[in-house]
Amino acid sequence: MTDQLKRAINAAKTAQTNDQQADATRLASSSAGEQKFDMSESSYKTSHTAVRKARRFAMQGLYEWLVTDRRFDKDGKLGWKDNAPHDIAARTRATNAMHTVHIGYYHEMMRDIPEQIEALDTLISQHLDRDIDKLDTVEHAILLIGAYELQNRLEIPYKVVLDEAMKLNNHFGATDAHKLINAVLDKMATDLRDLEVQADIKANRRSSQKAAAPAAQPQPQPQTTDETKAVTNADDTSETPTTTGKPRISANKAIKRPRANKAQANISDYRASKKASAQGHNEAAAAPTPESTAADVGLQDSNLVNSDEKSKD
Repeated sequence: MTDQLKRAINAAKTAQTNDQQADATRLASSSAGEQKFDMSESSYKTSHTAVRKARRFAMQGLYEWLVTDRRFDKDGKLGWKDNAPHDIAARTRATNAMHTVHIGYYHEMMRDIPEQIEALDTLISQHLDRDIDKLDTVEHAILLIGAYELQNRLEIPYKVVLDEAMKLNNHFGATDAHKLINAVLDKMATDLRDLEVQADIKANRRSSQKAAAPAAQPQPQPQTTDETKAVTNADDTSETPTTTGKPRISANKAIKRPRANKAQANISDYRASKKASAQGHNEAAAAPTPESTAADVGLQDSNLVNSDEKSKD
């Protein structure tokens, strides 16, 4: 009898525990859509990379929601709706390694964007050249995330929002889809973040003016000081002759002395010696020798004698 009582008591406790777990599961599943996640939660990764990964998972989750429950809701097929955003988030967390993802921001986007889908689609449609139903589903999901951050996350700069949207398109979108996404989000930023955009434009203008100012200013002329004057005066007077008639040699301008060429010197000496020998030969030929002068004198005397004798005859 004692053993039977113990078994009955244990069975009752086990059944009570199972009922409590089932009630807790039902409460968690019913209130999953009402859960709020804080982005500053210390148990989650909150780095820039973790937020970027949260955007990627949110884009995939929104894509799945847009092609299932959202499409069934628009088509009036309410009985087909069986893929709620919180179910997509729970399934994503169960089948993926989310330890490096900002879980709080991921759940926030998966909760708030479906709730604000009508207002966000209206913002997007204002800057589209087509109906929003004709958008590609991937582009629609990226634009929803960008519009949500521009409108609700003012602490994120608008340039970061545009850059992150471009990165999402590079991973999941078409080749030329970045043109449409960039144009729509840029116009939306002008409407939602006008003060931030204008401040950024003014800052870029000031930086460009500062960069162009040094190029436009004229180059300063070098000032002539006493030292430069002394140097110039030394350069000017370095080649002036001194009292001895020789040029003054300065450290700035060294005078190069001409070097005599040996071949030219030999040629000039040879010519001078030839000229001197020729002049000496001519002088020797022109000057009379003693013998020739005596003979000439004798001839002249004989001629004189002969002429006298002839005159006598």
